[in-house]
Amino acid sequence: MDLNSLGAGLAALGFWGFIAAIIVGGLWYDIRRRQIRHETLRRLIESGQTADADLVNRLVGGNDHLDRDLKVAGLISLVTAPGIVLLGWLLSYLAEAAFLPLLGAAALLACVGIGLLVASRAVERMTD
Repeated sequence: MDLNSLGAGLAALGFWGFIAAIIVGGLWYDIRRRQIRHETLRRLIESGQTADADLVNRLVGGNDHLDRDLKVAGLISLVTAPGIVLLGWLLSYLAEAAFLPLLGAAALLACVGIGLLVASRAVERMTD
């Protein structure tokens, strides 16, 4: 086994492990935050206090800014796509075969960004 391929494999494993840790950590944080909100509402009701609709919506309600969040994600995706094209162009000096796959990845990312922007408009229309 070549040491270069072993090092590349370990680097890839480390990268994807880091991505997985970020995702799991984010999910755990979100779940824990929701548990705390539900616990707060439960204790408020158990103590005999009234919980009006506004308080309940603030504690357990959904995302009030979904259209804005989708728009931000779409814009980030759209401005990242040219960066991937530039990366492909620069990497093509080292390996010519790198340009076309990265061009395809940039096109896919641009399509995702456009889809997120369209979704933000649809959500915006539904909430108006």
